[in-house]
Amino acid sequence: MNNEVAFLLAAGLGTRMAPLTDTIPKPLIKVFNKPMIETVIDALNERGMKQIYVIVGYLKEQFYYLTEKYDNVSIVENEEYLNKNNISSIHAVSQYMGNENCFICESDCYISDINYFNVELKDSCYFGKMVQGHSDDWVLEQNTDGRVIRIGKYGDNCYNCCGVTWLKAEDAKYISDKIIEAYTHPGEYENLYWDNIVDRELKNFYLTVVPINPDQTVEIDTVEELSMVDPNYKKYN
Repeated sequence: MNNEVAFLLAAGLGTRMAPLTDTIPKPLIKVFNKPMIETVIDALNERGMKQIYVIVGYLKEQFYYLTEKYDNVSIVENEEYLNKNNISSIHAVSQYMGNENCFICESDCYISDINYFNVELKDSCYFGKMVQGHSDDWVLEQNTDGRVIRIGKYGDNCYNCCGVTWLKAEDAKYISDKIIEAYTHPGEYENLYWDNIVDRELKNFYLTVVPINPDQTVEIDTVEELSMVDPNYKKYN
């Protein structure tokens, strides 16, 4: 076990995955008979996580079995998930950020490679998948030295975000403090993603990209995408 912790974002409604998400939170939808969030947890534990915090909101009770299955999993409730964006999930765990290096992960990814997180990490980074041509997704623009200079929607010939961020302890504390500060400006922060705060602060800390093999993980947003990964769901198309 190392001295890292992880924060798993699992509070959202997952409306694009309806009707499956009418009765089950998106991260608990099974891919090849295993909940997506468990593929993330298992891969994190293969790296040796000290503690994993799962931030829940929608249908939160369904996540509590994870604390019985995994000794190092804790549940944190985001009571603001219905009226604020995922900045509220990081705000909910701000008290735990800054003491150790940490991962921040989306929980609606299917990770097929148990060694996905077993890479050497020195600088704060996002995991990224290179996409040639135009992308409408969240992208990471870099300068010639590899430093990330923009995180946002849309880009050309650049890395796409893969739902995984790794922050050194001091950077995690810095971003957490900036999110707490954002909360002092009602009417401005509620619709922000936590990544918007990172983007605002890129000049103040060094962030890079860890390239990943696209075969290692799949971010699943719709039932159609789910059925492309797991044919058992083709009946929903």
